[in-house]
Amino acid sequence: MRKAPLAPCSFAILYDVGNERTRADFAMGLYSRRARAVRLRAGEPDDADGDLPSHGEVVTQRRTRSHTRTKKPPMFKVILLNDDYTPMEFVVEILKTIFNKPHAEATRIMLHVHQNGMGVAGVYPYEIAETKVRAVEELARDNEYPLKCVMEKE
Repeated sequence: MRKAPLAPCSFAILYDVGNERTRADFAMGLYSRRARAVRLRAGEPDDADGDLPSHGEVVTQRRTRSHTRTKKPPMFKVILLNDDYTPMEFVVEILKTIFNKPHAEATRIMLHVHQNGMGVAGVYPYEIAETKVRAVEELARDNEYPLKCVMEKE
């Protein structure tokens, strides 16, 4: 007995003519052992003696794939804290280099930090936020400024 080809589409159709599958069914790819296995796993009986469907009966089964979606990572706000010693120009340069902000937006964020004591520089996944916090603090330390940067969950 030849092996049956796999069904080429998302559903399988089984034909039975007097318990004999026809060559046309094989040629068209209408019979599939995979489809029968799926039916048996789902607990659907083929017929009373466990063979293929009875004479002339058509069985159609739709097989759908379950779509798995990856969960979006939690986001963290990177917050700059104001101090009385770090120059405003240095804060603007940090926002431009580390956070890739245009000059106008960096100036706006810097003024917000200066007036309110803190300001959000960006929102990122945990690892990226952690890297940016470290980069800001390292750059401030290298230039001998007390600028602090923290992150908190959004």
